[in-house]
Amino acid sequence: MDFHTIVHTILVNWKRIISVTILSMVLLFLIFMFVYPHTYKSTAVILPPEKSSSFMGLSSLLAQQNMTSLLSPSLSNASSQLYAEILKSRTVALDVIKKLGIQKEYDENDIYLAANKLSKEVDIEITKEGLIKVSVEYSSRFFPLLFDDLSKVKKMSANLTNAFVDALDKVNREKLTSKSKKARIFLETQIQQTRTTLDSVESALQDFQKNNKAISLPEQLKASLENAAKLKAEIAQTEIELGLMKYNIKQDDKIYQSLLRKLEQLKQQYENIESGNTDYLLSFERIPGLGKQLTSLLREVKIQNEIYIFLQQQFYKEKIEENRDLPTVDVLDTAIPPNRPVSPRLFFSTLMGGLFAFLAMSGLYLIREQNIIASKKNSN
Repeated sequence: MDFHTIVHTILVNWKRIISVTILSMVLLFLIFMFVYPHTYKSTAVILPPEKSSSFMGLSSLLAQQNMTSLLSPSLSNASSQLYAEILKSRTVALDVIKKLGIQKEYDENDIYLAANKLSKEVDIEITKEGLIKVSVEYSSRFFPLLFDDLSKVKKMSANLTNAFVDALDKVNREKLTSKSKKARIFLETQIQQTRTTLDSVESALQDFQKNNKAISLPEQLKASLENAAKLKAEIAQTEIELGLMKYNIKQDDKIYQSLLRKLEQLKQQYENIESGNTDYLLSFERIPGLGKQLTSLLREVKIQNEIYIFLQQQFYKEKIEENRDLPTVDVLDTAIPPNRPVSPRLFFSTLMGGLFAFLAMSGLYLIREQNIIASKKNSN
């Protein structure tokens, strides 16, 4: 069949084709308007998570040690992706279902199946800047204008989205609290051990001074003592930092590796002082009998005091972090009830349906015309 025949067939039957097309469009419009469920989507925007929130109380410590400069910019998107995965988790969906009491709308008998269905309604988009756009779809029933209040459906869409954001914050706070609790317990153990050691060396120093009387040390020896004590205390602090970080990051992390290198350098400096390899400090190996014993005791007391003060500071930081009740998710835009449904797209869907009806009717008449032509040829 050539193009001329196609056009001729359509022009001959155009009234019927147009009539059916218009009737189909009117019918589709009425179905989409009054019968088909209306689906609404509301969106909230979350700022990318700060890297410091992942380190809890250690964030300020790492900042003091100038470690934050090692963090790669790509970690922002990685943290945003972590938030996205949490939002899609069953835990978050279960929390939303319980909070809004909507289990029967997804699965009345099994709350876990309901959570899985709800998770599929969540749409997560991460921008190149790391912003997280959270959207949740909520649909009315069939015959929405008769059996549903569309204003409530719109509001529920916004409530669902905001409930997901709140659930994300809840999960995040619980995880951070758990990490802070582990760090606090670790610090408590270290404080007890340090307190016991400090009491022991203080008692030993007191007994030594009582039995041998106080010995006056030269200024150069005092400088060596103070420098060695500071180095030893810094070594202990670095070891504690490494112990704390194992609860938060992997051992191949850049910060963790940098702290290991720092610890090796500090130990090397301390060994240099011990062996007398420095030009400006008095070697401990040259300190005679009693003076060396007194130096060791004074140095150990100073070291343990420095460690004890450091541990106490970190302990209270972690304790505050564990007990705080502040939002961990920064929301840029909260979800609000949408004005228009995302489905059905009333006019677009109607036009597409009309186009399909036009093509279908044209196709039927072309097939009929082709059958007539074929019959005439066979009769001849």
